[in-house]
Amino acid sequence: MILGHPQNDQEKWKSLALAASVHIALVVALFVGVQWKSKAPASVEVELWDSVPAVRSAPPPPPPPPDVVKPEPKPEPKIEPKPEPKPEPKPDIAIKDDKKKKEEPKKPDPPKKEEPKKPEPKPEPRPDPFKEQLEREQKQLDQQKRMQQQTARADAEARALNQAKSEQAAASRAKGLADYSSKIRGKIRGNTVLPQAIQGNPQAVFEITQLPSGEVISVRLKKSSGNANLDAAVERAILKSSPLPKPDQPELFMRVLEIKYTPFED
Repeated sequence: MILGHPQNDQEKWKSLALAASVHIALVVALFVGVQWKSKAPASVEVELWDSVPAVRSAPPPPPPPPDVVKPEPKPEPKIEPKPEPKPEPKPDIAIKDDKKKKEEPKKPDPPKKEEPKKPEPKPEPRPDPFKEQLEREQKQLDQQKRMQQQTARADAEARALNQAKSEQAAASRAKGLADYSSKIRGKIRGNTVLPQAIQGNPQAVFEITQLPSGEVISVRLKKSSGNANLDAAVERAILKSSPLPKPDQPELFMRVLEIKYTPFED
């Protein structure tokens, strides 16, 4: 009720009726909006008056929201299943074979061989530093011993080779000297005129000094044959044989020779 503006009873009832109709329309609009849940209802501000002024008239109520009609869903087309092909009839022989196969008992599976169990790995022993040191020292000693044996073997082989060479050289020298002496004796024998009445086969030894060319410088009797005539005949033959034959090996030449002479060959 607004003070300072008196109203008559008729206008008062009109305002009350208008206010009541507005309330009823609001309740209906809220109910319809909640039932359809299509969209939120528009907000409406309402002022309640105990009396309506004479000059101003109440605004008309807002129209209710239009009903929203949902489109009906289209029915999905049904897919008809394709008819399965009919199985071809099998001949009687095949059916009998199948029956025989079915009737045959299944062979039992062969027993599986049990795989041997793998031995469990043994724990590796811990290395012993003292033992390793001994093994290293033993290896070094063995290596030194092998080296010593190889050196000794090489030295023995070298000594044997040198000895063989020496023996071969000595044999070759002895043979060369023998040939050299034989040549000289042969030449001297060819120039010797033996005396008469020689008994046996006495031996005389002479020392001959010569030049590298083989010329005889001197002849000395070292051992007499016991026959002076024979000794003199051999000395004359030596001087007549100058120059004496040279050796086949130049290194075998000797300035002083010792010649053993016998009148008759052995």
